[in-house]
Amino acid sequence: MFALQRPTEIPDAELITGALAGSEAAFAGLVDRYKDRVFRLLGRYCRDQIECEDLAQDVFLKVFRKLHTFQGGSAFYTWLYRIAVNAATDHLSKASSRRLRLVEDDASLDTGGDRDEQNPAAPLMTAELAKVTREIVDSLPEKFRTILVLREFEDLSYTEIAEVLQIQLGTVESRLFRARQRFKDALERLHPELLPAGAPASQGRGTSR
Repeated sequence: MFALQRPTEIPDAELITGALAGSEAAFAGLVDRYKDRVFRLLGRYCRDQIECEDLAQDVFLKVFRKLHTFQGGSAFYTWLYRIAVNAATDHLSKASSRRLRLVEDDASLDTGGDRDEQNPAAPLMTAELAKVTREIVDSLPEKFRTILVLREFEDLSYTEIAEVLQIQLGTVESRLFRARQRFKDALERLHPELLPAGAPASQGRGTSR
């Protein structure tokens, strides 16, 4: 009995080459491959579906216009994420009344791999507590909100985050540590009952900048 073979997926590089040569089908292939991921990312910044769809269209329009600048030194999706994050933060700055909102079914900050063992989101493991997560992350400065979204919700590695945000790896590590610490400080201050029993109190509260 012969096993059925799955069709080979066209590499990103081949689709990019085709799109740069004028192939609408090749560019459509890139859009189709990454549209769900981009839409999910943008959904962390705006909860209105129509608004997210408009923003996603703007992102892919920028991708189309800037595709010739992609050097191929990093993964295409990290380059795409950089455009999406910039578009989202620009959108927030132009509409300051719209604040970062995180979807309820994905609201617990995960821990694992090379994540800090003191990830402040350990107690936020149920949908009932999703609102607390959204409120706290919503209150963080943009640079801390973004790095938490990329790491804890989009599951990007430290190296990928460095590429998306165009910062040094050490900056990723320190900024993520400070973002988690701010999250934990806020959790201790606003919802101490949610901390796990016996959890140590944060040291140097209010010193992160």
